[in-house]
Amino acid sequence: MEAFFQYGDQELTYLRQSDVRMAGLIERFGMIRREVIPDLFVALVSNIVGQQVSGKAAATIFGRLLRTVNTLTPQHVLAVDNESLRQCGLSQRKVNYICAAADAMQHGTLSKEQLSQLPDEEVVRTLVALPGIGVWTAEMLMIFSLQHPNVLSRHDLIIRRSLQSLYSLPELTREKFEVYRQRFSPYGTVASFYLWAYGNALTKEEVAQIGK
Repeated sequence: MEAFFQYGDQELTYLRQSDVRMAGLIERFGMIRREVIPDLFVALVSNIVGQQVSGKAAATIFGRLLRTVNTLTPQHVLAVDNESLRQCGLSQRKVNYICAAADAMQHGTLSKEQLSQLPDEEVVRTLVALPGIGVWTAEMLMIFSLQHPNVLSRHDLIIRRSLQSLYSLPELTREKFEVYRQRFSPYGTVASFYLWAYGNALTKEEVAQIGK
């Protein structure tokens, strides 16, 4: 059963009142539904599988992995030998990443319950301690699995590009990014949805003009 990030009138009203251009994006794109993966381990594996491969290839490999392990849990993954995992189309490095995540979750050093008690900065630090998980991936896991409400990623190219285009910025410094992050807080995640929609709708010509 599909699950979606939950938000509504409270978040949209706040963002409309906080910024006239964000209000314009909300009017333009309407309610944006973004699918989430509430199971943190499944989300971790999905992100690792998808690194540096096309969406189609990732879906094929993920499907093979599901058939191999039967149920995608840390226990089932660790019960399968590395060669069987590689035969799904995974590199040895990705096998190592997935097994490290499985081991951390099976032994309780990483859990959704534990992360739910931490501030966002600590969640990022905890997730990037896992092999193969960088800051951007950690932030995407915070949105699309842990469903944190206030994530606006400075490491996301489309979000940076959208901010520059939307506000006609010649460059987006860390300090300027922080201005917008604070403006959209505490609903930075919903603002991210609209910035992604805007950035993906830009033409090549519009992208070429950013920063000029």
